[in-house]
Amino acid sequence: MRFVLASLLWLCSSLSLAQLPGTGAAAVTFSQPEFLPVEAAYQLAVEAQPSGAMRLYWRIADTYYLYQHAFEFSLQSAGSTIPLDVELPEALERHDEFFGEVRVYYLDADVRLRAADVPQYARLTVKSQGCADAGLCYPPRTEMFDIDFASGSASPVALPARQAAAPEAAKPAAALASLPYMMLLAFLGGAILNLMPCVFPILSLKVLGFARSTSHERLRHSWLYATGVVLSFLAVATALILLQRAGQAIGWGFQLQSPALVIALAYLFLVMGLSLSGMLQLGGGLMNVGSGLAGRQGDSGSFFTGVLAVVVASPCTAPFMGTALGFAITQPAAVALAVFFALGAGMAAPLLLLGYSARARNWLPRPGPWMETLKQLLAFPLYASAIWLLWVAGRQTGVDTMAAALTGALLLALGLWLWHGAWWRRTLALSCLVLGLMLGLWRSPLEAGDDRALATAEPAWSTATVAELRRQGRAVFVDVTADWCITCIANERAVLNTADIQEAFAERDVAYLVADWTNHNAEIAGFLREHGRTGIPLYVLYPADPAAAPLILPQILTKSTVLRALDTASPVTGNIVGNI
Repeated sequence: MRFVLASLLWLCSSLSLAQLPGTGAAAVTFSQPEFLPVEAAYQLAVEAQPSGAMRLYWRIADTYYLYQHAFEFSLQSAGSTIPLDVELPEALERHDEFFGEVRVYYLDADVRLRAADVPQYARLTVKSQGCADAGLCYPPRTEMFDIDFASGSASPVALPARQAAAPEAAKPAAALASLPYMMLLAFLGGAILNLMPCVFPILSLKVLGFARSTSHERLRHSWLYATGVVLSFLAVATALILLQRAGQAIGWGFQLQSPALVIALAYLFLVMGLSLSGMLQLGGGLMNVGSGLAGRQGDSGSFFTGVLAVVVASPCTAPFMGTALGFAITQPAAVALAVFFALGAGMAAPLLLLGYSARARNWLPRPGPWMETLKQLLAFPLYASAIWLLWVAGRQTGVDTMAAALTGALLLALGLWLWHGAWWRRTLALSCLVLGLMLGLWRSPLEAGDDRALATAEPAWSTATVAELRRQGRAVFVDVTADWCITCIANERAVLNTADIQEAFAERDVAYLVADWTNHNAEIAGFLREHGRTGIPLYVLYPADPAAAPLILPQILTKSTVLRALDTASPVTGNIVGNI
């Protein structure tokens, strides 16, 4: 029996990696991207007029932006400062990972200055700062121009080489400066992961074991659990880095694009649920695998509970995680590992708190018969998770594959039930287990179609479709989602697919496009990489103005958030979008 359940865990890991080679998907990279020199990313031209008016025009490279708040202008002549009247163009509001809520300029910035007094000659000093969407934030930059108002000419003044710091020199400092903030976001995201339906039953079982543990046992098992969580996240990060360098396309939750892994996880949840329900009498050694990982059967059980918690957390993306992981994928390996360490520390923190804090444990009920009832009750979320995962497998490969996987689950349960007893029972049990696993690996030749039923219909998502719709002057809302993404499904059911939001799309003539990443898709992988993300959900709203920069919405949506973004991106036109 130990061999059987150990094989299930091996299947969870090995099958996920077996799907990666040869996918052809664009790689989500941990390597440092090629950033433009600051003078190429932000090209400033200055024009002057005899009236004292000056025009400062920045041409900004695509996916780079300038901060409005960082602009500083100074005009000096004969040792005195001349007051300036500054007229700034309208800027785009966004939440910035470096400065919070800011106003920024994409593509261009056209600033008008007017001198209160007009000398013949003056020196204009311009300070600015910009960043790249991929994660690099340049240091503040100073440029100087000698202005001849009489002739209307503006000549740049050469500055010391250190003023034009190259991105490669700026990047390590910028990464280290942002690292504490990103680690905090990762820590918070990891803590919230414990509330996700994939993880909560596992954590609950571990907490259940605290009710009858001594103080020493609680502390030891808490730290062993935390070690399992943190090391698992570091192992995931290391695998991502190594596989990316081997040319593979990877990201958070990407392994669930493998039907084999999805079915293997469903089987694992089923076995754990049957154990909690008391339908399977597993041996003490096996209690360190499956449901016993969260039990009270030894140090290895606590450690592997943390490993299991990370495995089952892969379908979930908690708030704050997207920003932190998006930052991590653009950084050197050491910085990326630090972010994943913080993610694991956040996920392990609640159990450590219960281990150390008597006040926190006082919130737990006293030991009693309720514990057995609760243990049996916690089996049902695991059954529900298994049903959901088998549905995902059906969406990926067809209903025939799902039926085969369900039959395999039935044989798996029968084999585990038959395991104890005479040799003939073990032989029959082994046959059932092998046949069940073979059915889990069988694939229907028919592919499942996308039957997402939304209130409006647009052509299938592609970058070409987005470009064409924008040329037509339409706003475009891109929903990057997958059937295995719990956060995506929750946002769609609670917000995006509601009548209020669909009517708002129609009133503003917003094209709603779904980029379904349930299965491998190289174009979607590249789209995620362009927006600095390593996982989903991702919501991108392109304004009706083709020259305007897109808005990236939070990973957890509310109706008010979407409606505010729509008001910014597209006015109400009364045009109705056709049915999907």
